[in-house]
Amino acid sequence: MQIALDAMGGDLGPQELISGALLAVERDDLSILLVGDEQVLYEYLQSSSASKALRDRLTIVHAETVVEMDENPVDAIRRKKDSSIMVAFDLVKSGDAAAAVSAGNSGATLAAGVRKLGRLKNVARPGLASAFPTLKGPVVIMDIGANVECRPVHLYQFGVMATAFSNLYNVEKPRVGLLTIGEESGKGNTLIKEAYNLLERSSLNFIGNVEGRDVFQGDVDVVVCDGFVGNIVLKISEGLAVATMKMLRDEILKSLLAKLGYLLARPAFNQFKKRVDYAEYGGAPLLGIKGIGIVCHGKSSALAIKNALACAAEMERLKVNDVIAADLAKGFDTVSTG
Repeated sequence: MQIALDAMGGDLGPQELISGALLAVERDDLSILLVGDEQVLYEYLQSSSASKALRDRLTIVHAETVVEMDENPVDAIRRKKDSSIMVAFDLVKSGDAAAAVSAGNSGATLAAGVRKLGRLKNVARPGLASAFPTLKGPVVIMDIGANVECRPVHLYQFGVMATAFSNLYNVEKPRVGLLTIGEESGKGNTLIKEAYNLLERSSLNFIGNVEGRDVFQGDVDVVVCDGFVGNIVLKISEGLAVATMKMLRDEILKSLLAKLGYLLARPAFNQFKKRVDYAEYGGAPLLGIKGIGIVCHGKSSALAIKNALACAAEMERLKVNDVIAADLAKGFDTVSTG
């Protein structure tokens, strides 16, 4: 399986991205197409300490330009048709790659994915999903930022798409909850109330409304919300994980006894840090397009890139898009795309 990696995107530079690609091919039966400036990527690749056998599974595909992080996404993909993001999705469109992965300009990655590949049948709006750690296992939240203004049918479709994606975590009959301000069915604004009715009538395993405090308990497998709310959940979760680790470290440094206790509990602290690290989940899949696209954090480490590539490969193996298309087709008579 070949996966295209935008090797010029991200804040940490091509070297980190190439390191992540090498980790991915070491772990899985993959070939990676490194998309970007041929000369720059060749130098980084040759300077790697990885074995020649691993480096040979990475192929460079030249792209003339790069979409910078501060560029307007829509304008950039119109002007820079030969950018690394656009070329990566071109490879998916032509069938030369099974998926495209980028840690570059997230808005441009979204726009390029939709523009190059188009939407799956019956999908009103593609959206971004993300897996979060909970007390019992991963929860998939959708949308986390692609659509800040939604209609009820969009939330219903997010539920269908996120349920299909949750197959990656071996969840049988995923429980779907609608994120709002109270558990009662009448709680929330007009959007939430109407979306509740659609979800309740659907074939999804809809368990009703969930509140913010329920998200990380592990009693729901899929959480549906609009991109405005979802992005706030994402950013708060990231910030809370970092702040929690810092507060723990500050408390440990206050006394010798605490430092000694830390030495004994270090394995538990390391495991906790791993559980809340976004890098363990790789990136956010853009669901609803005719292909696979993964949007990674701008500061993605080699580990995050490795896991994003693994996520893309698993989505292809499980035919997540086929499941989405089939499930939306089944529910089409019940819920119009609007």
